[in-house]
Amino acid sequence: MASRKFWALVAALGTSVLVAGGAGAETVTQITGIICVVGAVVAYILAEAAVDKAREQSKTE
Repeated sequence: MASRKFWALVAALGTSVLVAGGAGAETVTQITGIICVVGAVVAYILAEAAVDKAREQSKTE
């Protein structure tokens, strides 16, 4: 889920669906922006979780 390619795919799919559904350009831009921000937040959370896990493992060794 932290893959930029995955989030690009989700944004492209969402954009295509919105355009096919007749959404306006402003709506498409806003939804695409939201998808990208969600992707960035998910990537950050997963990265921080990995760092925390590594830190805990190094303490126990």
